Amino acid sequence: MSNQPTVSDIFRRALEMRRANPNASYKDVAEQLLSEYGGKPFPATAFLTIPEYDNIAPEEDWTAGLPIVMRGIQNEDWNDVVHGIIISLEQVENYPKQSGREDDPAKEWRNRSKGIAEAEEKVIAEWMPEELMAMATQNAKGA
Repeated sequence: MSNQPTVSDIFRRALEMRRANPNASYKDVAEQLLSEYGGKPFPATAFLTIPEYDNIAPEEDWTAGLPIVMRGIQNEDWNDVVHGIIISLEQVENYPKQSGREDDPAKEWRNRSKGIAEAEEKVIAEWMPEELMAMATQNAKGA
């Protein structure tokens, strides 16, 4: 097994550190990552990715630090690599707190019919023939 970490490995390690010590600052996590990974071979740019967190934050947030990670790998600068990891970590942790999780039913922002349900009902009632409306209602109750 190679001692060359992947960007995903480093990101997962940062997540572990936060779970183990939720009160640790991002600076503390960065310092610990630097002490653990500094001096090791840099991650391969072919695997410049972190685990997907689409269910927690939009892609543009959880990938926010990757350009800085890439710059760090290209310049062989662990400070930049870790800085990019911390940016993505911060986005993944803070997005749910600031906006509510995307899959949080209380937010209902994914409910496409919210806001149009009343108008839709009015239009359907106005334009759908009674026998079709009765059939649709019966089918809906039977489903």
